[in-house]
Amino acid sequence: MPHPPEGASKGGRGAQERILRTTVELFARDGIHATGIAGLTNAAHVSTRTLYQHFSSKEALVSAYLRRLESEPDGPLHVETMLERRDISARERLLALFSVRPDDPKPNTVLRGCPMHNAAVETAGTMPDVAALVEHHKRSFIARLIETAAEAGAHDPEAVGRQLAVLFEGARAMSASLNDTQPFEDAQNVATSLIEGIGGTSTRMETGQ
Repeated sequence: MPHPPEGASKGGRGAQERILRTTVELFARDGIHATGIAGLTNAAHVSTRTLYQHFSSKEALVSAYLRRLESEPDGPLHVETMLERRDISARERLLALFSVRPDDPKPNTVLRGCPMHNAAVETAGTMPDVAALVEHHKRSFIARLIETAAEAGAHDPEAVGRQLAVLFEGARAMSASLNDTQPFEDAQNVATSLIEGIGGTSTRMETGQ
């Protein structure tokens, strides 16, 4: 449980940031439904009134939490930014996406998987704004995969992009279910075969060298 800053009051400057930081920690550790407003306000050292001044509902808070994860440079969604790199070729960007895997879970810890996927599952049918945010993120990710596959010279970039999305998402879901990182290695092996079979353009040609 995070400790309140020394001298912090329930509210005041920085309350919104404290709420978001605490939300990221508690949602990742305990999940969205298991994290109640009372526990969250206590951990963030704010009053319930202050929380609702910044976030009109729990759905608004979950949406803000997901947007925060999208912007965190070292957060759980950071691996997706491999597709934005411009210092390596398109094919290398696709390979890099599958080269990052979490460490094996320590005793009494669990792999949480993709926070976007987790939010969609936990809030299914109850938070339409959250569902729309997750769908937009996932569709944008697929679109970036398709664009990168096209840049790499794939004959059918849409099919390749969608297949890579299934491998990427499936590895995270299966790893969370099994609490085992082996699915990441399995997905990397299949993805590597698929990516290495793209087109006939060499890395040198892709980078314009």
